[in-house]
Amino acid sequence: MLAEYAVRVEQSCGRRHSEPPHPYRNDFQRDRDRVVHARAFRRLEAKTQVFTRRYSDHFRNRLTHTIEVAQIARTVAAQLSLNIDLVEALALVHDIGHPPFGHAGEKALDAAMRAQGFFFDHNLHALRIVEDFEQRYAAFRGLNLTFEVREGIIKHSRDYDRQEFPELAEYALDQRPPLEAQLIDLADEIAYSAADLDDGYEAHLLSLDDIRAGFPMFERFYREVEKKYPQVAEKLKFNETLKRVLDRLVGDLIDNTRKRVQEAGVGTVADVRLHRERLAGHSLEVDEERRVGKEFLYENLYFSPALAEEKDNAELVVGALFAYWMENPSALPLAYQEKSRGEPLARVVCDYIAGMTDNFINEQYDTFCGTSPPAPVSIRTTDRLS
Repeated sequence: MLAEYAVRVEQSCGRRHSEPPHPYRNDFQRDRDRVVHARAFRRLEAKTQVFTRRYSDHFRNRLTHTIEVAQIARTVAAQLSLNIDLVEALALVHDIGHPPFGHAGEKALDAAMRAQGFFFDHNLHALRIVEDFEQRYAAFRGLNLTFEVREGIIKHSRDYDRQEFPELAEYALDQRPPLEAQLIDLADEIAYSAADLDDGYEAHLLSLDDIRAGFPMFERFYREVEKKYPQVAEKLKFNETLKRVLDRLVGDLIDNTRKRVQEAGVGTVADVRLHRERLAGHSLEVDEERRVGKEFLYENLYFSPALAEEKDNAELVVGALFAYWMENPSALPLAYQEKSRGEPLARVVCDYIAGMTDNFINEQYDTFCGTSPPAPVSIRTTDRLS
């Protein structure tokens, strides 16, 4: 049973290109499946989330992170009686526009584009992927996703100004997205915050003492775990604590979003869209706890000296290849050379780089710019239970 404010697939605004209904899958389920079978989705497996594989093969990449976001988003959607099929499609597609090397690669690609008078935005790039780059059907380019999924790609994590982005006018930029899209960015942050604590601890870049001192929510739950399981290994205490942190964040998101919807008197999807602000969100208390934890990760992990060399190398590789292909467009693959006849060369080069995996872009750097920058000394984690 869907809530009155949930998106109903039978009321979808449809696809760009009309298609007959499928005998046993609704349109949002078909969108989910089209994303899963897309080449861009498969490439996420070889794109950095935070840690490269020099640390461990166990750590998250873009693909495993995406799966974790989908799991959290589905849980929240089920409790709020939202459309789980739409939520799952949005969660699985939300990072499909990210370039190689994580946020360092995105920063470098955006800098290269701005030097050419453009910019790079991974949400807008994701829309280009599903609208044009993926070619799996004879009748049309792209994946021909429903309006609701395309809208969610654009609006799940930020609000775009309609005057600055007139090309996005069809997505009603002056309105809020449905709740199914609103919760994706929140599920994304819950997923990566917990995962990055876990991976940072396993990589020995975050010590247990530092986490306990810098993340009060974690410390509070760790004391409970220590009291309940005084004899178990440190790693198991860590795992039990992290589970409680996740439950705290997810449970509060469910409860507070339900409360805000009720207080706003929201009864339909149209009410959600026309509300003055987004309704999905944490309570003030938990949002402050979340903010403190996020600041801890930025100060102690994302900007840690241990990761600085890899970030510098990523920016070097992206910047050098961008400059090379701008000066030597004939070295691009033929399909991209053809695209450059109708689009700005900078945009074509950006599209090519953004679609690469970490491994492939390093191979391209070796081919066109010389030997790849030396990788930092490999750090393999040990099993903390041994």
